[in-house]
Amino acid sequence: MKRHRILRHIKKYHLLLILVSLFGIFAGSCRKSNDYIRIEGGVWNTLWHVTYRGPQSLADSIPATLASVGGSLNVFDSTSVVSRVNRDEKVELDSHFVRVLEISKIINRETGGAFDPTLGPLIRAWGFGPGHNVSPDTARVDSLLRLVGIGKTGVSGKYLSKRDSRIEFNFSAIAKGYGCDMIAAMFERNGVEDYLIEIGGEIRCGGISPKGGEWRISVDKPEWSMTSANHESQEIISITNCGIATSGNYRNFIKDSGRTFGHTISAVSGRPVATDVISATVVAPTAMEADGYATAFMAMGSETGLATARRLNLPIMLILSDSTVVTTPPFDKLTSPREQY
Repeated sequence: MKRHRILRHIKKYHLLLILVSLFGIFAGSCRKSNDYIRIEGGVWNTLWHVTYRGPQSLADSIPATLASVGGSLNVFDSTSVVSRVNRDEKVELDSHFVRVLEISKIINRETGGAFDPTLGPLIRAWGFGPGHNVSPDTARVDSLLRLVGIGKTGVSGKYLSKRDSRIEFNFSAIAKGYGCDMIAAMFERNGVEDYLIEIGGEIRCGGISPKGGEWRISVDKPEWSMTSANHESQEIISITNCGIATSGNYRNFIKDSGRTFGHTISAVSGRPVATDVISATVVAPTAMEADGYATAFMAMGSETGLATARRLNLPIMLILSDSTVVTTPPFDKLTSPREQY
């Protein structure tokens, strides 16, 4: 089976262009642009960008924070906590793993199982995750489904318990958002209130932007292309003191033998989801929550997703396969008139 190139430059995805905060011109700002420090780097097969107003010395703490998170949650690191858990080794869980597991269980429960980080074996079987061996064999998929279910795991003391030793975790759908939150926590411990942190499209922001108001974020229109560098804006919103994430199969998929598979795998069927949603944007108190819920809404479809978002009072925007855009009232309150940009 001849495989085509796997696109992985940016997770899931998406994506959110950071307007003003990263590349904007700060003329007319009520604060001088040199009050803010802007730095970038690479991590987990993607890029990160950070803008903040505070001591230059804190820049060195950003890679250290990401290294700490990766040492716990990066499935591509064979020495990480999650990799050792997946090999069923007796390894003490750290605070990162415990916290992400805790929030994952909440999102799993609130979305009726649509978000589940124990999809590791299926993610790998469909050509994503470590190994990238495409094997969408019906019998194999059905057998792997028996290993899915975050409810089949728990924490006992300092260790993870699993009903089946073959259960594996893949936190890729929440780890980047969590990384943003950890950098934000580091900033706030050091008295930094004004910041925007972006990792592979997931964002956490706080305080005020260099223009003196809330941070303005642009959400991309979906573009089914493995090479396109064009990013046309679907919507611009103004936010602060929260997280935002967009999930979409149009930026992370594989093509194999003439077929296209999106990266979002259904915890029910064990196969790439086939819903009317091609892009889901979520605003939540943390980037981790936004990250996880965005993945869930991709898998749920628009009808169930909107009902769930309304029940949870979450600001979301869904772009459907026919280009229809649907939002919840809390999201509408965040939209920013384009003429102000």
